[in-house]
Amino acid sequence: MKARYTRRAAVRHLSIGLAVSVSALSLAACGDGGSGDSADGKKSNDITVGLLLPDKDTARFERFDYPLIKQEVASLTENRGKVRYANAEASVSRQSEQFRQMIADKVDVILVDAVNSKAIAPDVRKAKAAGIPVVAYDRLAEGPVDAYVSHDNELVGQVQGRAILGELGEKAENSKVVMMNGDPADPNTARFKDGALSELQGQVDIVAQYDTKEWKPAIAKANMAKAIKAVGLNDIAAVYSANDGMAGAVIEALEEAGATRMPPVTGQDANLDAVQRVVSGEQYMTVYKSFLLEATNAAKIAVAKVQGRSIEFAALTRETVDSPTQKNIPAMLVPVVALTRDNIKETVITDGVYTVKDICTAKYRADCAAIGLE
Repeated sequence: MKARYTRRAAVRHLSIGLAVSVSALSLAACGDGGSGDSADGKKSNDITVGLLLPDKDTARFERFDYPLIKQEVASLTENRGKVRYANAEASVSRQSEQFRQMIADKVDVILVDAVNSKAIAPDVRKAKAAGIPVVAYDRLAEGPVDAYVSHDNELVGQVQGRAILGELGEKAENSKVVMMNGDPADPNTARFKDGALSELQGQVDIVAQYDTKEWKPAIAKANMAKAIKAVGLNDIAAVYSANDGMAGAVIEALEEAGATRMPPVTGQDANLDAVQRVVSGEQYMTVYKSFLLEATNAAKIAVAKVQGRSIEFAALTRETVDSPTQKNIPAMLVPVVALTRDNIKETVITDGVYTVKDICTAKYRADCAAIGLE
């Protein structure tokens, strides 16, 4: 399947100083400092950003995305802008209700990470009719969205696929690999999968693939048990897992089946428990996506849209993406990096996501010491 997006500028690498680069994209807040609209019709700093996030199972949303967006909106508006937050807890109907409530409450802009990108489209259209801009966050919502902020999602899959090939080395050609894909209702799933397949197809023997409804770890664990039974525990050379929640479930299934040596298992999101599994060697890697860059740039774009400033000419959206319902959506695509035992310090610790103390609890102290993480 061809990925449904194009790029004006290729985004391919994440440097250690990525968090510092946020300041280079920072925009000074506009407005006359009063309430309501300014004399030229632009909104002042007294704005309300509606934030709709999809679930609480993905640790980053509650721990990082919401607080970071709230903090950045406050910073851009002299502490006068507010964020009205709702989490759908993986319910499509609940998110729709929350979205409609945001419209009824006349928020100034809506940031939405859709539970189901297609199902949210009618609500996006209602917001448009009400004159409320909508910014798709992390997942590309269908309907007339004004902008999109996410990561280079095809690159995420490529990074995961390359990690598997790199670890398998010369044995890759005859290796049996299981693919644990995400929720087919999530548009990112196809892009992760396309990226991974672009690296793995023709290089390994993909013996089983599973879609995972709502990214639920319990479903991934059950499917992994099926794969173990069908392929044979000792014949599984690697597991492509699209995210960390499923990676943990895959590892549990392998352990319960009696695995004494864990095959390389991929992940995504750099959840704390996943980073700890990487430290211990249970999980081979995870894809670290800078929450700081994604969240702060989403806040910048949301505030700019309300205040009538151009998100394209301000260099906030240097790419474009296509959804099934809209072409050439202005987009900010944030780079990603493979997190392994070798670069934990240079990624999540340097960026302030976790401290050594967070990662190196008593259970992982010896493993941390073994890789110089003390």
